[in-house]
Amino acid sequence: MTVGERVVARLASEGIDTVFGIPGKQTLPLNEAMATHGIRFVVARHETAVSHQAWGYAETSGEMAATVVVPGPGDMNAMNGLKNALNDCTPLVHVAVETDPAVRGGDGIHETPPDTYDNVVKANRLVEGPQEAVATLTEAMRTARTPPKGPVRVGIPKNFLTMDVPQAAPSADGVPTLPEPDPHAVATATTTLQAADEPVVIAGGGVRTAEATAELRAVAERLDAPVVTTYKGKGTLPEAHPLSAGVFSGATSPELEALVADADAALAVGTDFDAVAFARWERDLPDELVHVTLHAADVGTGYEPSVALIADAGATLAALADRLPAGILDDDSPGVERAQSVRASDAARIAALTEGDDPPLTSPSALAAVRAAVPEGATVAVDAGGFRIWTLVSFPAAGPRSYVNPGSWATMGTGLPSAIGAKLATPDEDVVALTGDGGLLMCIHELHTLAAEGIDVTVVAFRNDDYAIISEEAERSYGLDEMAYGWRDAPLSLTDIAAGMGVEAERVETADAVERAVSAAVEADEPRLVSVPTDPTEPQASEWFAGEK
Repeated sequence: MTVGERVVARLASEGIDTVFGIPGKQTLPLNEAMATHGIRFVVARHETAVSHQAWGYAETSGEMAATVVVPGPGDMNAMNGLKNALNDCTPLVHVAVETDPAVRGGDGIHETPPDTYDNVVKANRLVEGPQEAVATLTEAMRTARTPPKGPVRVGIPKNFLTMDVPQAAPSADGVPTLPEPDPHAVATATTTLQAADEPVVIAGGGVRTAEATAELRAVAERLDAPVVTTYKGKGTLPEAHPLSAGVFSGATSPELEALVADADAALAVGTDFDAVAFARWERDLPDELVHVTLHAADVGTGYEPSVALIADAGATLAALADRLPAGILDDDSPGVERAQSVRASDAARIAALTEGDDPPLTSPSALAAVRAAVPEGATVAVDAGGFRIWTLVSFPAAGPRSYVNPGSWATMGTGLPSAIGAKLATPDEDVVALTGDGGLLMCIHELHTLAAEGIDVTVVAFRNDDYAIISEEAERSYGLDEMAYGWRDAPLSLTDIAAGMGVEAERVETADAVERAVSAAVEADEPRLVSVPTDPTEPQASEWFAGEK
């Protein structure tokens, strides 16, 4: 067997059945082997989408995903998605074909120095000799799966792939066991939290990674504590739960800020206190702060905890739940009343923008119609941009794997590609991509991937013909013209573009029509796009939520 065949065989043995990429002459030995081993190779239309598709696959399934790209341009185009996966602790193995060692340093075609990628991945492994390819790949996959998880790049020179040489035996070591929470620290944390009259829980993406929704709910209910999530924690407690209080985001209301600031103790679990979710650490947290994270370097970032545990979120929550007495949670529980008071305040703000059905709709009105049309168990992949903030605060998530959105990297152009990955990870589930027209234009070529690969995803595009979140700031703070960065004088027909790529599309303008069209698209056994014009002059969520009700 050649090195390329052995590499693909190893991927298959590790459970990889789908690989995302764009083929090139350098990757063909791998593509041939994938066909032999029954691995589906999903061909994107741009390498930027490749890593976002793999990210969406891993975010939805909880399993490692794989990519294969050509050297240089392909590899560098994928860097955006690799950095997104790094920030989100999402496990990917990124196989990059490298320049032949014999011409390295001589500006061979597509050559980039291998260390170019060091800062966008958890680890960057270069195969130095053909005999070590499988061992290096195996170690890379182990590293990607070791919490805190992340993307690992494996660079394999193209001339190695066709060689038939023996392979060094990989280490038999598996993924390291997660650290157990220190019993003394758990006891101290329990005492701290039980002593609080008004505790609060802050849940991050680590709860999602640990599949610890049940444990989170148990602790929150035993403490009668409202739960606030980060971007990546959204859905870790289903938002229909009475203790769900909201999301720390760019549109956090004063009431939600006060809920946390006025608490006398907080349990922050599975979060690294990134500067995006915590507003450059200007959000006030209680002095009594229990912080649970897997990375020691996170401790003290922005906030000094009174108790810190370097341990798995699920194991720690389970240990806390075992020590906390069970109680009876009802509508009159103080924690429920605190959480629902914030929800009511936020709902009042949203309601002021959802009156009437005359076009153009506001984003909250359109989102309410989409939520009514999309089954609760469906996976929703949300792009970045101004409309995402409205989605975070007004589109309830039903579970930890049913809501996919980028965290602190916040790159636009992820919604459609990640929905493609999500559908391939869960082929029997409904998948909907929510995107603004600005984000969609950064990956609109992937509509053709939907058609060519026969991937049943519903794309809902909110179009205001503007980079509205930028234009609003430019007008408000810098005196530029309204819609300074829009394109109302050169409007786009997203339905014509979609139809030209083989995707059935419909434009709808009222809430009733949105609900009908999205419902029909989800039920159809084919990819479809629904274009929804929204008000380009509507307030941005961040400004709307910062003001008085």
